[in-house]
Amino acid sequence: MKIVVTGASSGIGYATVEALLAKGATVFAAARKDADLARLGALDQRVRPIRLDVTDAASIAQAAAEVRAALDGAVLSGLVNNAGVAVPGPLMHLPIEALRRQFEVNVFGQIAVTQAFLPMLGAVRGFAGTPGRIVNVSSVAGRMAAPFTGAYAGSKHAMEGLSESLRRELMLYGIDVIVVAPGSVATPIWDKADAFDDTLYRGTDFHPALRKFADWFIAQGRAGLPAATIAEAIVEALTAAKPKTRYMRVGNKLLRWTLPRLLPKRFVDRKIAGALGLKR
Repeated sequence: MKIVVTGASSGIGYATVEALLAKGATVFAAARKDADLARLGALDQRVRPIRLDVTDAASIAQAAAEVRAALDGAVLSGLVNNAGVAVPGPLMHLPIEALRRQFEVNVFGQIAVTQAFLPMLGAVRGFAGTPGRIVNVSSVAGRMAAPFTGAYAGSKHAMEGLSESLRRELMLYGIDVIVVAPGSVATPIWDKADAFDDTLYRGTDFHPALRKFADWFIAQGRAGLPAATIAEAIVEALTAAKPKTRYMRVGNKLLRWTLPRLLPKRFVDRKIAGALGLKR
């Protein structure tokens, strides 16, 4: 089993590399920085670090060429599209360039990587073996959006729709497409989030609510599920004889998923507005 994992430097990606190694897989672990690539390479001899920036066409092409050469005619068993960023802020004031950056990484970059690796997954003749699978790492935000996460949620909503279409299109080649949608996950990203620079939004009507939301969001994240839990779902999606089309892993599912989706949206809106001070 040979798998490509993007965004493998930390968090869910790194945990997925470890989980795949435990299953005996060879992993092409993609990252952008030298230090991360060296750390991944030191994990195991079955880890093949590859430099990959999902927003850079030349980087994608080079990574695909390296993997193709290493496969030596064998099919690629799986592609895990995990690389991603989160750009917070109220949509009324969020710079359009920041919104574009969010979609460049989380949407266009994922599709560009998928297109580059699809031939190796079995979309063209010449590779020996059973067609591979694509796992797109989405989020609960792909179905349910909180205030100040509109850019991120929009990118994940987009990936949910693209994944649905892609799954049905790629039936032509026997290549499956599966979504894994985590809730809050305890990763080092929350240390970075704690340093969120809200300077741009100071003086706006949203700033007090944004600070309340940021403090709550970071606390929830640090108390989230272990990255290994999401990695287990990704491995299951790659290896199950009859995988689901979507795997969701959410801590405290009743309060954070079931009830907000069952209750009337206007009721949920009022509760959120009251908690954050977003009422007129």
